[in-house]
Formats: sequence, structure tokens, C-alpha cells
Amino acid sequence: MDLSIGDKAPSFTLRDTEKKEVSLSDFEGKNVLILFFPLAFTGVCTTELCSIRDHMKDYEDLDAEVLAISVDSLFSLEQFKKAQDYNFTLLSDFNKEVSRAYGCLYEDFVLGMKGVSKRSAFLVDKKGVLQYIEVLDDASNIPDFDAIMARLKAIA
Repeated sequence: MDLSIGDKAPSFTLRDTEKKEVSLSDFEGKNVLILFFPLAFTGVCTTELCSIRDHMKDYEDLDAEVLAISVDSLFSLEQFKKAQDYNFTLLSDFNKEVSRAYGCLYEDFVLGMKGVSKRSAFLVDKKGVLQYIEVLDDASNIPDFDAIMARLKAIA
């Protein structure tokens, strides 16, 4: 599915690291930064999410929630969150439905792995509308957090 800025963000419900269901609709009235990342415990993913962790106050000051999604199991994500002391929600898209709905799924990834989330960023405004979209084909790159922050400030 090709998404564009101005589209309604696809709804979803996934489980977090505490095994609780979390839905995008739970955050109605807040801005939400949705980050898809390939795999827990890998170098670039850890760097990306640690950057969010270290700047979480900036997102909170702009009334924004951060949801990070991968196809890892919620059990792996639980350990990843503990190991890195992440201060935001990690969600398991183990069945790959949300990654596919957002158009950010590698059918073929490295080392013969199939069905891995592409590193991507989606900014959803308080009304559930997409305000920023960045889907990276090269997993060694990270989203442009300066551009995301600028857009978030513009809509806050």
C-alpha cells in the first residue's frame, strides 16, 4: 500500500513488551511518531532507538508519543527494551501485518531472512493524519530526525 502525506494513518493493534494490546487509536489527540525498525539487538537499530531515548523529552514537550515497531517477538523486544533502558513503547508486528499495511516490509532481507520491517518513520498528527513519511530501502541509514522534529514543531 502506498501511503501519502495527508492520508489517514492505517489503524492497528499490536502487543507491547508487557503483552498488552496497544492501538494507534489509543493516542487520539496526540501526535505519534511511529518508527519501524528491522531487528532488535542490531547496531543501526540500537543507535537509532538510543537516539530517541536520549531525546525523549523533546518529543514529550511537543505532546508526541513514540511507538517503535519490528517483526521481532514481544519477548525479544522485552529484553531489548530492558537492555537499552528505552523509555517508549516497543511493539511486536510478528505477523507482519502492520509493516505491510504501512508499505515498509522487506520481502527479502539480508542473510536469506524474509519479511523484515524496513527502517521507516511516520508522523501521525492528533487527528490521525500522516504528516511525515520516510521509508528507507537501505537499512544502514536512519530517519532524518531533524526533519521529523521540524515537522512535529510545525503541527504541535
